[in-house]
Amino acid sequence: MNVFSITLKSLRQRRTGVALTVITIALSVFLLLGVERVRTDARQSFASTVSGTDLLVGARSGPVNLLLYAVFHVGEATNNITWKTYQDIRAMPEVAWAVPLSLGDSHRGFRVTGTTSDFFLHYRYGARKPLAFAAGHAFSDLYDAVIGAEVARRLHYGVGDTIVLAHGLGGPATALHSDKPFRISGVLAPTGTPVDATIAVSLEAIEAIHVDWRSGVRLPGMTSSADQARHRDLTPKAITACLVGLRSRLSAFAVQRALNEYPDEALLAVLPGVALGELWHLLGTAENALRVVSAMVVLVGISGMLTALLAMLNERRREMAVLRAVGASTRTVFALLVAESTLLTLIGMVAGGVLLFAVTLLAHDYLLANAGIVLNATPSAQEGWLLLSVLVLGSLSGCIPGWIAYRRSLADGLQVRL
Repeated sequence: MNVFSITLKSLRQRRTGVALTVITIALSVFLLLGVERVRTDARQSFASTVSGTDLLVGARSGPVNLLLYAVFHVGEATNNITWKTYQDIRAMPEVAWAVPLSLGDSHRGFRVTGTTSDFFLHYRYGARKPLAFAAGHAFSDLYDAVIGAEVARRLHYGVGDTIVLAHGLGGPATALHSDKPFRISGVLAPTGTPVDATIAVSLEAIEAIHVDWRSGVRLPGMTSSADQARHRDLTPKAITACLVGLRSRLSAFAVQRALNEYPDEALLAVLPGVALGELWHLLGTAENALRVVSAMVVLVGISGMLTALLAMLNERRREMAVLRAVGASTRTVFALLVAESTLLTLIGMVAGGVLLFAVTLLAHDYLLANAGIVLNATPSAQEGWLLLSVLVLGSLSGCIPGWIAYRRSLADGLQVRL
């Protein structure tokens, strides 16, 4: 009878202990691969928040600061850029399209973005995926608004509902633009990007709700109704930033340099991918912490298996002695215990991988809608190396009880102990 057959028979005799050990390893592998997949997919989702934009242009500040307030809606802009400057950017021969962004208002904690209908046409995320509507359509009327998936989920809004915007990033009731309510015309499908937590309106709508405002304060005695605002000149005077797409990506550096040296006002043009890399580098501590957690999880799982093997070794002294008595060598006994640990690790790895695959498929939509994380069900090469490391650790852990059994004499297991 070979070592493999003996290993299977021995494991069948200890079903309960073997099952608990396999469950421990499976959960450890599940957590290891789960943490690694969340780490890598979160980084990939973060890096592809804006995947179809060649340049991000705003007032001169810093690349990370511009990215934070223009894309992630964190913080506020230090300055605006004039409408004339935006028109000059759009008129550059290398520019294929430009989407303006006007920030500064909010609704119940969610940022409002003033833009044009080109935003829904040119904005890309992930693997250059376009925005899609879960319900409704883009704004067509002056007081139409399009909300992101998270806004709709958390505030229970739908197409046709009426909302009131607030001046600034959530102020007192006196800062509400209650005289010019908006109707929700569309709800975007989940993207896992800051767009999910955004309310988009037209640039003209931003101008309309501020016709009675100057420098962030409502002018005393000035009351223009929603209908009266429609007949005013609603051409924007300034915007916060703009997304730029080029006819050829080879001209990105030339256009970036030209915009950074723009003579009429101080501009900053950044490559979104480069700025996203800089921002993720600042978050490297959290990424390293996830790696440490995943490594500790594996060590705990392997330690649990080693503890179980050592605990069962004393109960198997007579079994080892009988094997020796019927002709098994010390090397065979050593190989038997190493084979057991390797097989237990392998079974646990398969179970953990299957569990992760099932959870990834079942929780994909939930994680996208609630956490903004897009998990990829396809295993990566990095995960393969991690599994190989777990298998090696599991095999090595079997060497310890194997060495102990190897050192024991034949008579040690045949003695009757009272």
